[in-house]
Amino acid sequence: MKTHLNTLFVTLDKARLRKDGEAVAVRHEGATKLRVPLHNLDGIVTFGWDSMASASLLGACSKAGVTVSFCTPHGGLMAGTQGFTSGNVLLRREQYRRADDLAACCLVARNMIAGKLANSRTSLRRTIRDHGDGNPEAVARIEKTIRTLENALQRTRMAVDLDSLRGIEGEAAAAYFAAFPDLITNADFSFPKRSKRPPMDTTNCLLSFLYAMLAHDCRSACEASGLDAAVGFLHRDRPGRPGMALDLMEEFRPFLVDRLVLSLINRRQVAKKDFKVRESGAVEMKDKTRKEVLIAYQKRKQEEIRHSFLDEKVTIGLLPHLQARLLNRHLRGDLDAYPPFLQK
Repeated sequence: MKTHLNTLFVTLDKARLRKDGEAVAVRHEGATKLRVPLHNLDGIVTFGWDSMASASLLGACSKAGVTVSFCTPHGGLMAGTQGFTSGNVLLRREQYRRADDLAACCLVARNMIAGKLANSRTSLRRTIRDHGDGNPEAVARIEKTIRTLENALQRTRMAVDLDSLRGIEGEAAAAYFAAFPDLITNADFSFPKRSKRPPMDTTNCLLSFLYAMLAHDCRSACEASGLDAAVGFLHRDRPGRPGMALDLMEEFRPFLVDRLVLSLINRRQVAKKDFKVRESGAVEMKDKTRKEVLIAYQKRKQEEIRHSFLDEKVTIGLLPHLQARLLNRHLRGDLDAYPPFLQK
């Protein structure tokens, strides 16, 4: 099992990626900017409308188990490549059987959503603890949202079908993001509402960009563990959508992405001048800012925490791999239920 999610992020537009011996070479404007051995990588992510990778490199990445993702400048996934699906065929057959059984899907999906709601509640409680002294009105609103999430968490545990589960999760997400402005202490940033494709403000730009990075990491974890990243339980089959990766990332959204975005904003590691607005109104990060955000994301993944189920110290970047393997153990019958990741 790979112990770290080592990912090469290529932020240069019109970059050309080529195979150079047993390494990937990144060329830009006729010059080689970087050369990285493939055995050091789990994934490659490019940002830009015109980035390209050679067929020989894609073949080498497939053979080495390196996932390649092509993203827009603001982090939206356009396409991805992979080689033959790894892992035990019996595991994948069981995954497909469960995916065809809506009741079985609900049993796993509701634990994933329960993990997401519990982690969202913990993040809000931590905000009150760290920043609650100066604004009692904001604290009252956040506490109300916490009660809403607690109610949604109880209802989630009793959900008997996917439609009701999606309804509960949607209501909880709306309440959570309604409280998001109270979590921002930097007056230069705001959060009118959640906007995705495209993001229409700086906060949403950061969220969408890092959610795309998390989706890539979870997709890599699924493939590395033998799961089919396209076949989810909560996110149903749709061409081009990595349903299982999207399922797996739900419990990490508040813990990994939301907390990092708030930290970048409130500690003034990013500023309004670091973004640009296109004619369509879409907001994008400038190249330098994108690199700084990626560095912050990678540093966050290097931090150690104690895993709530395994009771062992692990790096945060390893969490998607561990959760994918815990799901494997559940599908094989080694665990009675899927244990979601819970932050403490």
